[in-house]
Amino acid sequence: MFSSSLDSRLTKWAASRCKRTPNAELITRMVITPVGPVRVFDSQSSKPCVMFVPDGPNVIEHYGALFALLSQHLRVVCFDMPGFGFSLPEPAYLHSLDQGASAVIGVLNSLQIQRATLAFSCANGFYAVRAAQLAPQRIASLFLSQTPSLEAMHAWADRVIPWPVRVPVLGQIVAWFARHKTAHAWYDVALPKTTDREPYRRVTHNALSCGGCFCLAGVVQGLARESLAALDSVDTPCTMIWGAKDRSHHHTRAESLLECLPTAEIIRFEDCGHFPDLEQPERYADLLLRHLEKLLR
Repeated sequence: MFSSSLDSRLTKWAASRCKRTPNAELITRMVITPVGPVRVFDSQSSKPCVMFVPDGPNVIEHYGALFALLSQHLRVVCFDMPGFGFSLPEPAYLHSLDQGASAVIGVLNSLQIQRATLAFSCANGFYAVRAAQLAPQRIASLFLSQTPSLEAMHAWADRVIPWPVRVPVLGQIVAWFARHKTAHAWYDVALPKTTDREPYRRVTHNALSCGGCFCLAGVVQGLARESLAALDSVDTPCTMIWGAKDRSHHHTRAESLLECLPTAEIIRFEDCGHFPDLEQPERYADLLLRHLEKLLR
């Protein structure tokens, strides 16, 4: 599609012109997947593996504090999905469920990880569920945040995402030129009113200024094309953390996730917004470790 080709051209053009480099607080590298190269952080140990994907406009660098807590106990892997952070999308990348799952499995293969728990959030949670469908032997469990049903996500996009962004080609152009402004404004909606937004914004704007990407239109349009029946009942063990003060999801039922993951456990963080993993890293890490302990019993 021309829209995906446009995203690819815009992001690669911007990256080629950028003379700044991102802060190197976390060591990352590029690995090759079937859907293109992606940027990966890997704590590299023989411990059980948990894999993260930042929820754009967040990037890997937002996760330093959480990874410091978890790396004592787990092998922590995190990668920017194609079209986000420094994983520039290929022309044929449409943000489909199968392509997102292919990115997940491709990273596991590149790092020679046989089995992992996927700790994904929001729209990325659908790629995690799809990966569990396609490669159940590789996905030990799911630990999601702010991921409702696909139907609820479609309704969320209709409410929250401006209509021009949902239109192919037009959306790519609008989202590209507004990426700094959109990222800045998103934290006002996603975070509780009492939370300081500036640390989030600072990391995001540094990434965008250094050639990072935020292909919001691509992922919105890609998931809108997916059938509601695409994610059938999945029996992979799942826990979902739900930030109750996420104003973007004010009208979204967290329990809608049970439509595709009927045995999922839903835990509410009443004081958190859209990013419970970043807003309350100690509490989140404790629950994740308890989730993994249950699998080993």
